[in-house]
Amino acid sequence: MAHRPLACVILAAGKGTRMKSDLPKVLHRVAGRPMVGHVLAAVKTLDPDHVVVVVGPGMESVAAAVAPYPTAIQHEQRGTADAVRAAFGLLEGFTGDVVVLYGDTPLVTPDTLHAMVAARRRSDDPAVVVLGMRPDDPGAYGRLILNADGGLEKIVEYLDASGEERAVGLCNAGLMAFDGARMFDLIGSVGNDNAKSEFYLTDVVQIARRGGMACAVVEAAPAEVVGVNSRAELSEVERLIQRRLRKAAMDNGATLTDPDSTIFSVDTKLGRDVIVGAHVVFAGGVTVGDNVEIKSFCHLEQTRIETGATVGPYARLRPGAEIGPDAHIGNFVEIKNAVIEAGAKVNHLTYIGDARVGAKANIGAGTITCNYDGFGKHRTDIGAGAFIGSNSSLVAPVTIGDGAIVGAGSVITTAVEADALVVARGAQKAYAGWAKRFRERKQSEKAKKA
Repeated sequence: MAHRPLACVILAAGKGTRMKSDLPKVLHRVAGRPMVGHVLAAVKTLDPDHVVVVVGPGMESVAAAVAPYPTAIQHEQRGTADAVRAAFGLLEGFTGDVVVLYGDTPLVTPDTLHAMVAARRRSDDPAVVVLGMRPDDPGAYGRLILNADGGLEKIVEYLDASGEERAVGLCNAGLMAFDGARMFDLIGSVGNDNAKSEFYLTDVVQIARRGGMACAVVEAAPAEVVGVNSRAELSEVERLIQRRLRKAAMDNGATLTDPDSTIFSVDTKLGRDVIVGAHVVFAGGVTVGDNVEIKSFCHLEQTRIETGATVGPYARLRPGAEIGPDAHIGNFVEIKNAVIEAGAKVNHLTYIGDARVGAKANIGAGTITCNYDGFGKHRTDIGAGAFIGSNSSLVAPVTIGDGAIVGAGSVITTAVEADALVVARGAQKAYAGWAKRFRERKQSEKAKKA
């Protein structure tokens, strides 16, 4: 079968005034990714020949976020058909299929987009394919009215619908697929003789039908096509995508002990037989190997955890943390830009930053790698099998050799050779009876004041 070209137009020019934000609406994040990024990810699965993102004036931040895809500017907010017209200059002469999407509808799936394209290429050759849905409460959505053949006859806005039409459960979800050879004329024929004097994309169905062209409908689950116009709607979309991500994690072999409290990013990767406790947050860039346990109340970001490791509870793994096979990261431990090698243990109340902890090393409670001198970051290298006593401070740059032992309470400022014992703390002195005399003096002074 000959390749039929495909283009996608993503409408992202909306100001999002109800968001009450300086950030363009489509750049607000859902599961760690800007909304328009989710739409682009779905679009990529179509392997389109062209992608155009329509933005408003002054939306350079959106243009940068969608690069290298080109942007077209809708200079005035004059409706959805006008927004698609803004992309015409970048699609001049295009005669393939064109899918129109919205940058604030981030949950649409690749399967739905593929179904829309397949419907556009059916033998009945519809000029327009509209995405529909059947919400539990159709409310004020526009209704999709089908003809006797099952094709789309018209889109009726709720306010214009008759009682019979309002009883129809099939509603307009907004996305459309066009035959590009007919799209330019169809959209060019849309007028603005309405209360808002705007050019509505939905009018193309009526125009196409008047011209004797077929139109069709593809249905999607209502949860796929939830749009975002407010912070409350953003939170609803976040809830829906988290439900989707949790289900995918469990379907792929992970155990979530309290799924509703687990927060994923869209790029989180979990291996098989991973156990995740309650209230764990996976920020962006986390990869977890097989047979890992992440206990409750951990926060992970840009981190790799290898097979068999355990993390938490109450651990924070920051960007650049690499946790090796069978390593143990315990409660109230923070790891940043550091490699914890196989079998090493950092069990509690410790900060490891800009460091390497060698295989099977043991880091005692309260240990700190002092990596920042107020101007730059410096590295600490802890050898395999080393033992760092509790409440030690390792002042970087510093190296602790393989098998070395650092006595508890030490402040280490110079290299420690392999297999050495080093103790770096002030000498302990005892003054017999001093504490008792101190208390007696204080009690006497208090009595005199009374």
